[in-house]
Amino acid sequence: MDSSTSSPSTATVAVLPTEKPARQPRGRLLGFGWSGLLGIAVLVFWVLAASVGPSMMSQTSSAMGGADVFAKMSAAHWFGTDYLGRDMLARVIDGARYTVGIAFIATLLASGIGTTLALLAAASGRWVDAGLSRSLDTLTAIPSKMFALLLVAGFGSSVPMLVFAAALIYVPGAYRIARSLAVNINAMDYVTVARTRGEGTPYVMLREILPNIVGPMLADLGLRFVYIVLLLAGLSFLGLGVQPPAADWGSLVRENIGALADGGTSVIVPALAIASLTIAVNLVIDNLPGRAARERGAR
Repeated sequence: MDSSTSSPSTATVAVLPTEKPARQPRGRLLGFGWSGLLGIAVLVFWVLAASVGPSMMSQTSSAMGGADVFAKMSAAHWFGTDYLGRDMLARVIDGARYTVGIAFIATLLASGIGTTLALLAAASGRWVDAGLSRSLDTLTAIPSKMFALLLVAGFGSSVPMLVFAAALIYVPGAYRIARSLAVNINAMDYVTVARTRGEGTPYVMLREILPNIVGPMLADLGLRFVYIVLLLAGLSFLGLGVQPPAADWGSLVRENIGALADGGTSVIVPALAIASLTIAVNLVIDNLPGRAARERGAR
């Protein structure tokens, strides 16, 4: 054997360059950018304020009134006082449970009902789809704020009624988004295979279609939450939302509107609370890990 020929055990193996694993983009933590993390922090703050804040601050003397009316910011009253001399920090935190709580429950109802009806329409066939779509189009034809005013003025302004009205108004929007996704999924080959092997409509809805639309529907749920927060704030500002002595953020703006000419914090602070909540939700939606990955793939 030629001495220049290497044996298999000593032969040099060429190592081909391999593709480097995809790195997480800079400035992202757990799939969220810094703006998304900021949005999550603001959301966590308001959720905690809505859940445990009222029990911590409602019994303080500053929350019960007795201070100067429309007092300026001070060490005793960080955000000033309202038209009855109550501490605005305590009032805003107490109002968070109504603004965040009512909007959250109404959003879950609207998105849950809309998604369920959309799955049923996509999986059941032509007649069920047409019937549900035309029925919900009827609700869509009525302007949302006008519809809410009619419901609240006709049946009262209780918290359950506000939840029902907000959920009913936004069911058609959630239905349209979910249906457009579900119809596309229903045309896929794996859904056809499931029907061929004898699977029924509930199985197709829950096991084949639903898992494939969860991501987009979570983003839509965040948008519905923002819409409902703004709708409830508008109703409260008109006096048809949460009624005294309870108050949400829209009610706080209406109650203290007399201080607006002097730049009173009793009007500015609840307005900023509404803005911070809606902006935080939008930041989280824009930074959802799946959405960010899809956008990078599209580029």
